[in-house]
Amino acid sequence: MSILLNILTVIMNFCYRLCRNYGLAIILFTLISKIVLMPLSVWVQKNSIKMVKMQPEINHITARFFGDKDRIAEETNAIYKRYKYNPFASIIPMAVQILLLMGLIEVIKAGMLDPSIDMTFFGHVDLSLVPSQTGGMLVLSPLLAGVSAWILCVAQNASNVLQAEQSKANKYGMMAFSVGLSLYLGWFVAVGVAVYWMASNLFAVLQLYLLNWLIPPKKYVDYEALEKSKQELAALNNLGGKKRRFGDAESRRERADYKRFFKIANKHIVFYSENTGFYKYFRGIIEELLRRTNLTIHYITSDPNDAIFQLAETQPRIKPYYIGEKKLITLMMKMEADVVVMTMPDLENYHIKRSYVSKDVEYVFIPHDMGSYNLTCRQGCVDHFDTVFCTGKEQRAEVEATEKVYGLPKKKIVDWGYCLLDQMRADYAAAHTEDKPKEKKTILIAPSWQPDNIVDSCLEEMLDNLKDLDYHIIVRPHPQHVRHMPEKMESLKAKYGPLGIEIQTDFSSNSTVFEADMMITDWSGIAYEYAFTTCRPVLFIDTPMKIMNPEYQKIDVKPINIWMRAEIGAVVAPDHMNELAPAVTNLIENSAQYHDKIDRFVHEYVYNLGSSAQVGADYLISAIQAKIQKRKEQ
Repeated sequence: MSILLNILTVIMNFCYRLCRNYGLAIILFTLISKIVLMPLSVWVQKNSIKMVKMQPEINHITARFFGDKDRIAEETNAIYKRYKYNPFASIIPMAVQILLLMGLIEVIKAGMLDPSIDMTFFGHVDLSLVPSQTGGMLVLSPLLAGVSAWILCVAQNASNVLQAEQSKANKYGMMAFSVGLSLYLGWFVAVGVAVYWMASNLFAVLQLYLLNWLIPPKKYVDYEALEKSKQELAALNNLGGKKRRFGDAESRRERADYKRFFKIANKHIVFYSENTGFYKYFRGIIEELLRRTNLTIHYITSDPNDAIFQLAETQPRIKPYYIGEKKLITLMMKMEADVVVMTMPDLENYHIKRSYVSKDVEYVFIPHDMGSYNLTCRQGCVDHFDTVFCTGKEQRAEVEATEKVYGLPKKKIVDWGYCLLDQMRADYAAAHTEDKPKEKKTILIAPSWQPDNIVDSCLEEMLDNLKDLDYHIIVRPHPQHVRHMPEKMESLKAKYGPLGIEIQTDFSSNSTVFEADMMITDWSGIAYEYAFTTCRPVLFIDTPMKIMNPEYQKIDVKPINIWMRAEIGAVVAPDHMNELAPAVTNLIENSAQYHDKIDRFVHEYVYNLGSSAQVGADYLISAIQAKIQKRKEQ
């Protein structure tokens, strides 16, 4: 410090002899320090650009190993080494600034004791005075220091290559800190130090724009890739909806279940369910596994209120775990089990990855509808699964054709069926041992939630065309319609309720669905469940089709969702509503013929009708036995 003080004193005395004004001397001293330290500033600019240039890779690594802090740190350090970047380098400019400030305070103190130095600024302001001790107009000193700090922060937030990429919380937090520190220092140090602080901040703004002109960040940084990586990371951070506090009951429960899951070794089979509504797709298989084996079923759910927890109270071999969507990312990456069964597609394509701890896990995909993989799922939705269960021969044909077109390794394809359909057909048959005559036939209108659905495009025109028919008409909107469009639902009730048309907004029971004599829908998956269970016809309104995979036509298998409509009912275009009433009447009057036609269709296009649970369980048991045998041989 003594060496530094001697150097600073020499420079300050030189500036004073040149200006004969201590305030101007301080400003000149500040300018000289900026010029001398310009190489350091250039180095900082290049280092900041390097940091932002690396950021897309770092964001990608953070997204890929989301939640695994050790792996993220390891991969980030590898990136730093490759770019020859030291994260502690950013401390150097701050340390230099602090040293200069501390040294200048001592220099000004020394100047106060030197009778040959006039400490006034233009003969009016004594730069040796301290505002906290003197008061009066000197209170402007800390205020001006705070304003200069604010100006610098505004410029940095907008134009500093590194600061511009910080979050709003970081930007405004740093601004509050800088302004607060300037006000505090300006109040307790000599006015001369505040003059230095103001000059330093304003020169820093000029230096910022000069460096951006000399070394433009846009020349080195791929801002498009950076923005894309930030969006990828933001999507993961927004998983799970509301943010929870670390210590709340749900978080404690999740942490306890996470630890409990990994305490258990040699897990043979793990099911993952997104929420309580997905158990119905696993139900038949799980019941078969419990009945025929002594396996423990490890069941992960991202729904804290999943009915599986209540079921587990009566079935001790079901071990449920609540793991939210964010924590699930880490759990899946560290998964150790023989077989993992999921209805969630897009394994490895997005945030849910295959285990990197155990490469021998077999991932099994079970569909949660009977439609086309190729049309209604994203491209590559099942590419990273080892085994795919198919509901019928159309799904099998799609998987095989996709492998051929994209040159993918062959997966195990299981001719499975659809447990939920088997259950629904059994329940329906038990409840309809004898058909009771009805006063009126019932028509159920069940729209989807996709864009341009029936509710959005033509519902009122439909109801106007059907209101004079002698049928009981029920509109059962999608739950999202009820949630997001409550005013419209109430207006529909007010308009059509007096005409005998029922607008249902209570979904506690599915009885309405299966009691209807005919269904009208657009592209809703409920059409298959209804038609294949009841063997009653469906009238499809030909609204725009939702295409999840824009490359679906590369696969030379026409999606069943498209061609099946004419097989199990009829199709009417939204701009041909005059054809609606005759089409409805025709389907109702010929329901007996449609019953036989749909029943034949189901038997032809759905695998193992009535026994899919046994088929699915057979495969999973054999897969687990193969894993056990392989370990024994090793």
